[in-house]
Amino acid sequence: MKKNSLYKGTLQNIILKLLAKEVKMYGYQITQRAKELTHGELEMTEGALYPLLHKLEAEGMILSEIQKINGRDRKYYLLTEKGKKQQTEQEAEMKNYLFNLNTIFNI
Repeated sequence: MKKNSLYKGTLQNIILKLLAKEVKMYGYQITQRAKELTHGELEMTEGALYPLLHKLEAEGMILSEIQKINGRDRKYYLLTEKGKKQQTEQEAEMKNYLFNLNTIFNI
């Protein structure tokens, strides 16, 4: 089984949580922070990340802003109020889900 397959259905939750914690991040930074926090277990690809970022932006959950860094444009992503509310709700659902999984696997 591919290492990242269990994370696939939770990538949106992960992105929203990272943005809630870090305030604003650019794409590569999101992938690296996820990898760092999971000690290399979650390697989020650009092919998985950017379509989700575009979807979240289209849904009004995040917004993007361009900043010039060392003469180059860098696109940062930030949560909107709608995104903050969604993140809080998804985190509560995820915690409940993890509690139930833990209950099942510890029987």
